Amino acid sequence: MSLFDNINFKKLKDGLTKTRNKLFNSITETISGKAVIDNATLDEIEEILITSDIGFDTTETIIENARKSLKNERDRSTINIVETVKKELSEVLKSNYAANGDDINKFKPYVFLIVGVNGVGKTTTIGKLAYNFNKAGLKVIIGAADTFRAAANEQLEIWAKRADVEIYQKEKGTDPSSVAFDAVKKAQKENFDIVLIDTAGRLHNKANLMEELGKLKRVLAKVVPYAPNETLLVLDGTTGQNAVLQAEEFKKVTNISGLIITKLDGTAKGGVVFQISSKLKIPVKYIGVGEAIDDLQTFDPDLFVSALFETN
Repeated sequence: MSLFDNINFKKLKDGLTKTRNKLFNSITETISGKAVIDNATLDEIEEILITSDIGFDTTETIIENARKSLKNERDRSTINIVETVKKELSEVLKSNYAANGDDINKFKPYVFLIVGVNGVGKTTTIGKLAYNFNKAGLKVIIGAADTFRAAANEQLEIWAKRADVEIYQKEKGTDPSSVAFDAVKKAQKENFDIVLIDTAGRLHNKANLMEELGKLKRVLAKVVPYAPNETLLVLDGTTGQNAVLQAEEFKKVTNISGLIITKLDGTAKGGVVFQISSKLKIPVKYIGVGEAIDDLQTFDPDLFVSALFETN
């Protein structure tokens, strides 16, 4: 048994429509009618990549590699440049890619710590993760350790019902570590496969956040020494550069094993996925491309790039 693998290319492609219009359509308009690609054209493409939130450093690498590639190519046609850019974008994602673990049989329960600031879609994402794991035949429990906001537990409870999974929660103001501890103990006792621990979405005080996450991990390790198996950071794709800054801040206070990038269907800033992957060297694990409960997809670098350049 392995972690879920939910990929629907049509939904992925539809969800990335705004980013595709910004990126691919802009590139094709730039090269339209040109028999060959020259340096001036590459400069225009470079500007398109930067304004698509791919980031300056990442774009520089892509364009430099494209220049080198084209120097060795006799065919400098428009099709060739699009394929070259596609290849370079795929390489950016693949260089930091890590497939979702298939070692779930080695760890029971398999514990996820889910972190991220308020408003990025963390609660929704946990519900969608729970649904996908449940659909894959895994027994799932959610630990509602964001005990500082009463609304957080209420929203999580709604999503747990939608996903048809169990939720463990306590009253507002309870020590988050206490909730996490008891949720994992319950999972251990009742033979759950997956534990999803929600955390408070605060970033205004790094010292407090570090202390809180550190305590959570120490407490989890008292129940199962290997926990958490993964710490996943949820980022809002619509915020572009701000998502990169959030990831940098969280990386300072805890070890992030993977990223979940949400709301990509509502933005033309999907290029930020490349910037985050390149800059932070953290693998993207899942992406949100819609509001439905099954719209959280397993991230695949090649399919992601294909969806950005697919016209049919």
